[in-house]
Amino acid sequence: MADELTVYGVDWCPECRRVKTVLGEYQIPYRWVDTDHDSGARTHVEKINGGDYRFPTLEFSDGSVLVEPANAELKVKLGITGRASKPIYDVIIVGGGPAGLTAAIYTGRDSFDTLIIEKAGLGGQVGLTQVIDNFPGFDKGVGGAEFAERLAEQAQRFGTEPLQGEEVSNIHRDGQYLVVTSVNKREYIGRSVLITTGSHFQQLNVPGEMELIGIRVHYCATCDGPFYKGKSLMVIGGGNSGFEEGLFLSTFAKDVTIVEHNPEVKASKILQDKVAKMENMKVFSNRDVKEFKADGTSLSSVLIEKRDSGEIEEWKPEGVFVFIGLKPNSAFLPDTIECDNWGFIKTDFTLQTSLKGVYAAGDVRSGSTKQAVSAAGEGTTGALMIRQYLQSIGEARNTHAIERELSPVK
Repeated sequence: MADELTVYGVDWCPECRRVKTVLGEYQIPYRWVDTDHDSGARTHVEKINGGDYRFPTLEFSDGSVLVEPANAELKVKLGITGRASKPIYDVIIVGGGPAGLTAAIYTGRDSFDTLIIEKAGLGGQVGLTQVIDNFPGFDKGVGGAEFAERLAEQAQRFGTEPLQGEEVSNIHRDGQYLVVTSVNKREYIGRSVLITTGSHFQQLNVPGEMELIGIRVHYCATCDGPFYKGKSLMVIGGGNSGFEEGLFLSTFAKDVTIVEHNPEVKASKILQDKVAKMENMKVFSNRDVKEFKADGTSLSSVLIEKRDSGEIEEWKPEGVFVFIGLKPNSAFLPDTIECDNWGFIKTDFTLQTSLKGVYAAGDVRSGSTKQAVSAAGEGTTGALMIRQYLQSIGEARNTHAIERELSPVK
């Protein structure tokens, strides 16, 4: 159904941006049609709505239509709803990225009742990556969405229960159990918890940025890049993420300019070499973004400061993508779970946090290397440590199963 979803709307419409954000978060593919620039599409929308010009209008392959849907209504239509099926779980995994899904494969295979709570789509950031070419076992690379789907399918094959569309707001201990509370005030009871909520891209926090987010300023090339076919784009950030996303954008954009704060870019040599070979890509270092200037509801220019001279340049890209680093998704955690100065969760060598029975793995953990393959490895370690913890409190079952060789992702 979702493969044939068409969203009709206009760029300046905040409700359209809200709907597109939901679809992007849950990794739902769709076709965007700007009715301001397509008279035929506008006529079609008016016909659907009995002569009214209303947007966003969502048309599905089964012929059904949603007009200006609330988030809850849209999630019901997409099948992103549900409740936990059990009153108590052996393991509750908060976050459905590579770390969480890999851990779920292990705990599920060990016959532990496992619940995965994910506020958006299973796969995390890796699901939004165009191509993963540095994960062992995929010699020709693999699409991020395909990789995430394989992980999720394998985890569910071993009986783990995914719960999407549920955002966690707190974790606390109540006697022998751990209670995971959602923003919807639902409570999930577990004997152990693994936090694998990952991280998200930082914002620049410069004038004009907030007003243009989702209009001409973006943080996900896979989500929003295809809208800029034949356009001139700017990528802020000269690390691996900036170069990887810039290369993806260059496949359909007219040209891509990468801007880096530091005197030297930090991307790996292989990525720098790839960018150097692209005729439609340029890299400028030692520059700071000072302001996004708007013309009504759209981006008119970006003010860039040359750090060596203080000179201000005015550049006019048609879209900007920001990749300047990661912030942990840990704001919901209570004080009983200790974090470092940057918000990443502190753990001991077993990956256990300061709250007994609660573990952390992947990008959200302090000291992690912020790579999909290392996140998967930490998820494995977290599952093994939780197995030992459950055994110590008398809850382990079938402990031999987790020690068997894990079959590769199918």
